[in-house]
Amino acid sequence: MLKRVVVFVAVVVAVFVVSAFSGRTSRDESIPPLRKAPPVNASNESDPSLLPIANDDAEWQKRLTPEQFKVARKKGTERAFTGAYWDNHESGVYRCVCCGQKLFDADTKFESGTGWPSFFQPISSDNVGEVVDRSWFATRTEVVCNRCDAHLGHVFEDGPQPTGLRYCMNSAALKFEKRAEK
Repeated sequence: MLKRVVVFVAVVVAVFVVSAFSGRTSRDESIPPLRKAPPVNASNESDPSLLPIANDDAEWQKRLTPEQFKVARKKGTERAFTGAYWDNHESGVYRCVCCGQKLFDADTKFESGTGWPSFFQPISSDNVGEVVDRSWFATRTEVVCNRCDAHLGHVFEDGPQPTGLRYCMNSAALKFEKRAEK
């Protein structure tokens, strides 16, 4: 009897592992592995705030705080309700903390209740890329900066209209630039 139970448990575990890493068809898998924009695109062409892209981890560690490095360069996640921007309601633009590329406008930010800043669309689809993420036994869509490959967060299909998307970003991967008052 014990032998049958052990075999049954082994089969269940094997099925779970295979299904977690199998080629299931989903929205995530229809996305190319990584969409790359040109290093400098038209929307950033004359942007003096763009930083040069570092070549190695040692250079990134010099430029970023330990939390920013962990999140943006090592695909970490900050704890919910702890980041600088989850409750920010000011008008402005959110840029990549690593290279300064414009990513999200505050006008597209909404209260998702998740504890992370959430947006329903990026400033330009050329500025962010999507990568299939199969970590933690789940398939999700990772969002990266298309200029420097910084990990920003993930996108989900439970956001508000007009897109129905929720770009759930880490504050540590963003730098907020307040809009000048008129």
